[in-house]
Amino acid sequence: MPFEKFDLENLDKERRKAIAKSIRTISVEELKSLGGELFHYADDPWRETFFRFIAENAGATFHHAVTSDGVNIVYCRDQDKGMWFLPGSGMGPLQATGRQIMKQMIAGGH
Repeated sequence: MPFEKFDLENLDKERRKAIAKSIRTISVEELKSLGGELFHYADDPWRETFFRFIAENAGATFHHAVTSDGVNIVYCRDQDKGMWFLPGSGMGPLQATGRQIMKQMIAGGH
């Protein structure tokens, strides 16, 4: 699957199960710690994107989930914005379908 177009649209059952099992509320402090672990270098453009996303939504509630193949998803329901990242590979914004799936997962509609 080309990760630059990762939008959760064609989730297989294993990925969906993994998201349902792993989804949780995550604090801004935990997100910052996660970002520090994932993006070691200050000049990493993904690091800047990740931390800007957190800063722009600092007062909001974030949710974090991991798919069965290691894709991390961070979703801000308050702003209906999210991003995905595969450590060491890439990251991008959650598309409309992905945001809808995360809303359903948060609401318990696994």
